[in-house]
Amino acid sequence: MPTRAACRSWTGPTKFTEIRSGGWSCASTRRVSQPPPDAADDVIRAMRSLEHSYLLGVEGVTEIWLVRHADVYDGLDDVRDPPLSPRGREQARRVAQRVRLLPVAAVYASPARRAQETARLLSDEVRLDSRLGEAAARFTGGRLTVDERPESVVDRMRRAVDDAVATHPAARVVMIGHGIAILNYLADVLRLSPGTLRLYPPFTGVSIVRAHDGRRAVGTLFDVSHLEAMSPSPTGGGSGWGQ
Repeated sequence: MPTRAACRSWTGPTKFTEIRSGGWSCASTRRVSQPPPDAADDVIRAMRSLEHSYLLGVEGVTEIWLVRHADVYDGLDDVRDPPLSPRGREQARRVAQRVRLLPVAAVYASPARRAQETARLLSDEVRLDSRLGEAAARFTGGRLTVDERPESVVDRMRRAVDDAVATHPAARVVMIGHGIAILNYLADVLRLSPGTLRLYPPFTGVSIVRAHDGRRAVGTLFDVSHLEAMSPSPTGGGSGWGQ
């Protein structure tokens, strides 16, 4: 049976347990040192600092809700400036119900018909901003070709968002736009190279960017929890008009 000295030589500082025979046995666990009294406070302060670096819990933050327009694909007959489909109108109604639960300072929209129709279900007062328009693109042979450089898209989207932040400090602003343009802007905020944010932007997907004192942080990417009760698209998943 091991002695106290043997126990120390095996495991360093251990906990001893006396047994009836009068000998000693080594406990199965090592003695755990107690953290200093202020350790919990250090952890809390570290976590608060981390949250603040992403503009969580910071006073004066402006929330920008970037929302892709609703569906236009079902029954599409006008490829130049299509209206919302019946399915798209239902999607827009659902995101409108979500937005109306919260105080919103302003609603902005791209001049495209599909964006305006989505926005007007959210608010009777919609401010149009051409900088929220989709990236210039063309459809040929069943394929989409984007002609506008990502840097150009990011520049105008950034200016639109920055102006909204300056106009509505410490408020919530909803901006209805388009998939490619929103993707490019979010990639820029996330410090990703253009084209590396590999996800399909669902219709009425909500992306939230927090803004304060020149800083930007992405909080949500294309959330569609407001659509959970809807039946799947007849075209499969979220497929449809790419812009």
